[in-house]
Amino acid sequence: QVQLVESGGGLVQAGGSLRLSCAASGRTFSSYAMGWFRQAPGKEREFIGAISGRGVSTYYSDSVKGRFTISRDNAKNTVYLQMNSLKPEDTAVYYCAATGAGYTGSHYPHQYYYWGQGTQVTVSS
Repeated sequence: QVQLVESGGGLVQAGGSLRLSCAASGRTFSSYAMGWFRQAPGKEREFIGAISGRGVSTYYSDSVKGRFTISRDNAKNTVYLQMNSLKPEDTAVYYCAATGAGYTGSHYPHQYYYWGQGTQVTVSS
């Protein structure tokens, strides 16, 4: 069982930056590939990016590539989402999720086993 807790959301102006954190419980954090998703009101949950268990490989959606960066610190059981050049359309609830190595980089929410509660990011124009 893995528990995930996101933090770092908030209100930011367009063009600004935020860094989200996702802290995980458990001693086997490095065995999980991690993903970040977001969901805006009335829309489906959207894949943003993912990172492999050791942090060697990262994956991004076209909508955030070049603006967002995913990293992890396995010693701290934490994965990060650095968001730069934020746009109003980035406004959403952001979720981190954990999955097994076989689903590393997956874009599909149903392939993730554990989810955080989400953190709101609002980008004003």
